[in-house]
Order: sequence, then C-alpha cells, then structure tokens
Amino acid sequence: MTDVRHARERYQGGDPAAGIETWHAFSFGPHYDPDNLRFGAVIACNEEHLAPGAGFDEHPHSHTEIVTWVVEGELTHRDSTGEETVIRPGDVQRLSAASGVRHVERNAGDRPLTFLQMWLAPLEPGGDPSYEVVRGIADSTPYALPEAGAMLHVRRLRAGERTAVPDAAYVYVHVVRGEVTLDGALLGAGDAARLTDAQGVDAVAGASDAELLVWEMAAK
Repeated sequence: MTDVRHARERYQGGDPAAGIETWHAFSFGPHYDPDNLRFGAVIACNEEHLAPGAGFDEHPHSHTEIVTWVVEGELTHRDSTGEETVIRPGDVQRLSAASGVRHVERNAGDRPLTFLQMWLAPLEPGGDPSYEVVRGIADSTPYALPEAGAMLHVRRLRAGERTAVPDAAYVYVHVVRGEVTLDGALLGAGDAARLTDAQGVDAVAGASDAELLVWEMAAK
C-alpha cells in the first residue's frame, strides 16, 4: 500500500517573527493528530527554514534518533556531548539522544538555511548519547541506523532515471528536490510517500534531476 502525503498537507509551526518556519509531516507539539503519530520507526519529519542568524536555543531530547539532512545553506550544531560541527548539503548528521542530551541548532551563515530533520524511535530506550557526521554520503552507500532498525538511502536521479525502492515492511520516501513518479503517483519537492510491504516499486525522475531520501525499515 502507498500513502502519499503532499507538502501542502503539512502542519505549519515555528516562529516566523524569529526567522523560523517549520513544516511538520507528523503529529508534533501543539498539533496532535492521533492518526498520524508515526510510520514504522519514523515519528517526525520536519522541514526547517532558518533565516540568517535564526536558530533553536539549547533544548533537550531523549530516547530519539535524530537524523539531519541539509538542503541548502549551513547548519551549526552544538550539543552537551561536546560536539560542535557545521553540516552542509550532502552530509548526514545523527544524534542519538538516548538517556538525554541537549543541543543548539543555528544558521550562523549569511544566507537562508533549509534542512530536514527526521526523528526515529529507538528499538530500546536509554543508553549513552552519541553523535556522528558522515561527510558527502554517496548514493551507493546506505546509512545504517540499527538503533531504530532502519536504513537511510540517498537517491540522486537524473531526468528520466529510474531507481528501485527497497522491498521492506515499511518504506518512507521524501522528495528533497525535483519530481518523481512513484507507484503511479506524482510527487514534487516536499512530498512524501509511505509504503507498507513494498515489493517491486520504482521511482522515476521527471523532466529535471531529483533527490530522494528513502528510509527502509523492518517490521515493528
């Protein structure tokens, strides 16, 4: 089964007066939707837009796997484990909040920042926080997240190119840029598809290049 969710259906959050615009794909914060709490291990997929100088002051997380993908601009990150890094397009950042961690996220640059932040539920709660950045991840190198029973695939397609969606119990596909046709549905930038028991599904880029983030997840 394929469930398409368009960008226009996302819940708007953030603080526009502070230069923060957020679009939520799942129930989040004051927007509670009991029918949209999670899909597989994914419990949040937030599209964040930060103006130059804007950001999120220090705040806590726990029992969550947080994966960040920068679309444009640069994200400055600092957390209570002592890590301080700048994340750029093509990098995968993972923060395992585990038993508890605090962090700051900010656009310290002079141009707008757009990034996706995806939260996944760990298979087991607790443990020690950890942090990792993979620079310039390649299409052919999936990023394993065993803590959540998940695998992230980055797919960059040329116009008209086809790619196979993993066969899995749960697959979450987010279109970062461009357009693709997936299981007969047309998806544009910001759109997503949730596939249950995916078998033999392809995604085909439209008239321009496209970029997809694909989460492959085992059964709960």
